[in-house]
Amino acid sequence: MALAASALAVNAEPADSSQCETLRPVFAAYTLSAGSSHLADTYLSPIKYSGWKLGLGYERHQAMAFNPDRWVQRLKFDVEVDRTVSLTGGRVMWYFGMDLSWAMIHRWRIDRGLSVGVGGDAVLNAGCLYIDRGGNNPASAKLSLTVGATGYVAWNGKIGRLPVTLRYQPSIPVIGAFFAPDYGELYYEIYLGNRKGLCHCAWWGDFFRLDHQLTADLSFGSTNLRVGYAGQIFSSKVNDITTRIFTHAAVIGISGEWLSFNPRRGLSKEARTVSATY
Repeated sequence: MALAASALAVNAEPADSSQCETLRPVFAAYTLSAGSSHLADTYLSPIKYSGWKLGLGYERHQAMAFNPDRWVQRLKFDVEVDRTVSLTGGRVMWYFGMDLSWAMIHRWRIDRGLSVGVGGDAVLNAGCLYIDRGGNNPASAKLSLTVGATGYVAWNGKIGRLPVTLRYQPSIPVIGAFFAPDYGELYYEIYLGNRKGLCHCAWWGDFFRLDHQLTADLSFGSTNLRVGYAGQIFSSKVNDITTRIFTHAAVIGISGEWLSFNPRRGLSKEARTVSATY
């Protein structure tokens, strides 16, 4: 059974909090993003393409069971489609992408609703660039698995009488692996067995990515309206293949906190609630 956690009053912490039940509500957000996209991939074309981007996102935060006051986990899943046109207007390049990430973050609560967090994350990215032309190389596959640094700065308070949570959240990979063929190598050759040199070490010398977002969750009872901005800067260069992906998007969606519990046991009067977002 699930209840909106915001509808529950947060109990004062008892003298011995180690002896009481700790409730860890799940904060979840479902978002739609729309904005601009700028693509370049020399495996397909030396020309830069610009156009629009659409995306759907899911984000989940929860305090960790072993130390809910200090550690939180975050799960993110995003899918996007970009349609861009060459500077001459003659060709269209599409990008279809998916990102899945999991992070564990250590947080510090600072006075007056302010908190900061620093941690690490693991990110799986899979995508494909496609250009609408004839020829042997109309698509460029993208696949990477990286671990990196992430964090956030959040403020929970009120603007007038409206409760609001402001949050800035960046993420940057540090090390990992990514897929890239040789320049001009056909995917049919890979299919036939020429798989040497397809996996490359991802580090800042040949693989750089910054994902960041600034959001405001405006509370209207048990459900929040989320508005904000999300951007991505991606650059890779290996085997004489250079890829650039720059996106900027406005974000809108809904968010809220939900608490699951056993209806047979109910909620203890001694229980305390630990939010994952502030």
